Amino acid sequence: MKYYMLLPFLAFSMSIFPQQILSEYERAQVVDEILEERFNTLLPKLMDDTGMDMWILISREYNEDPVLKTMLPAKWLNARRRTIFLFYRNKAKGTMDKLAVARYNVGKSIVSAWDKEKEPNQWKRLIQLIEERSPKKIGLNFSKDHNIADGLDKTDYDEFMANLPKKYHSKVISAEQLAVRWIETRTEREMVLFNQLVDITHDIIAEAFSEKVITPGVTTTSEVEWWMRQKIIDLGLKTWFHPTVDVQRTSEELVSHLYSFSGRPEDMVILPGDLLHCDVGITYLRLNTDCQELAYVLKPGETKAPDFLVNAFRDGNKVQDILTNNMIPGRTGNEILAKSLEEGRAAGFKPAIYTHPLGTYGHSAGTTIGMWDAQGGVMKDDGENYPLNPNTVYAIELNTTVNIPEWKRDIRIMLEEAGFYGEDGFRYVNGRQTEFLLIPRIKEHLGN
Repeated sequence: MKYYMLLPFLAFSMSIFPQQILSEYERAQVVDEILEERFNTLLPKLMDDTGMDMWILISREYNEDPVLKTMLPAKWLNARRRTIFLFYRNKAKGTMDKLAVARYNVGKSIVSAWDKEKEPNQWKRLIQLIEERSPKKIGLNFSKDHNIADGLDKTDYDEFMANLPKKYHSKVISAEQLAVRWIETRTEREMVLFNQLVDITHDIIAEAFSEKVITPGVTTTSEVEWWMRQKIIDLGLKTWFHPTVDVQRTSEELVSHLYSFSGRPEDMVILPGDLLHCDVGITYLRLNTDCQELAYVLKPGETKAPDFLVNAFRDGNKVQDILTNNMIPGRTGNEILAKSLEEGRAAGFKPAIYTHPLGTYGHSAGTTIGMWDAQGGVMKDDGENYPLNPNTVYAIELNTTVNIPEWKRDIRIMLEEAGFYGEDGFRYVNGRQTEFLLIPRIKEHLGN
């Protein structure tokens, strides 16, 4: 395609998306700069906080540990052969070793510590590095409670333990706390970028839920889903799940929560008077978003959504407030869930809360505040006892069921926005939806 043919699309995209989307080269520079900051500033602190002086990560190509994968520089799309990282923190001396038992440096910070010509056996070289440092603890990525911290496969674990001298076996422990903290903790610069990511996601939804994409009586829900997915690809971004769009209307009965995730009828034609709901998440600069927003399709003669729907929307915002007010550091996800549900019900709402960590992964590591099918709390092996920590991001995902007499049925106000819990408390990363998107948009210059 010739460059001049792209100009109309570029101009259109820039008018809709004020956030500049970086080129692949520029993204790589940003990713590597953030990674260096995390290695040099964040990692030593996390190792001190968790009492871990040595952390070893082992992966083979195309079977990467989820944590190690987040540590690869932009030019490394996968591990190479068997890649081994060794991090050693000497808090007393204030030093931090970042070594790769690999034949080459991994980015700028992780230095190759293996000369295969001098020591052909990779495992023996790893043991030499361990013995030179004589760690108090050796953390490995195995965990029953956190899937993202369970990336060490059985073969590599068996090989490691077979080569490790017996005197060190008692020092081998799970590095799950350190692994989760690495995944969940965001730096100040990452949060600047996160704001931009969520803003882009909001813009995609705003365009999808508009007359530019939807013609009532013609456009189907599936067409809007695929439009969003194509838009994300056209912008040079990725989506970590397929977007969804569903409808609530007067002639439909409220079905189970599972309807929002699976079993929705496809190709429903969108009609005036419909309440639309979407779920969209993008991946950009190694961060992920997850947003659910609502739109109302105006009937002829309407200039706003009906008051009964507006009031229902406000109920959803009030449930959000109850949840976020209960996000206090040190509380576990189950404690936050129980207190929020209790307060929500006492206020007359019918809430369901299923908030999850968000960041390096879409369903990321950290404390889980409910699941849609576990409103009594998650089990221990789902991270029940893990606390809320500062500098972490969550998809504030929930709904409240509202009876609508005018429709002779219940509806669900389903909302999801990225929220940040920092040193100064909770805030939304890029605001939250407080009113319906209207289809079509009201043209203020036209009279009745």
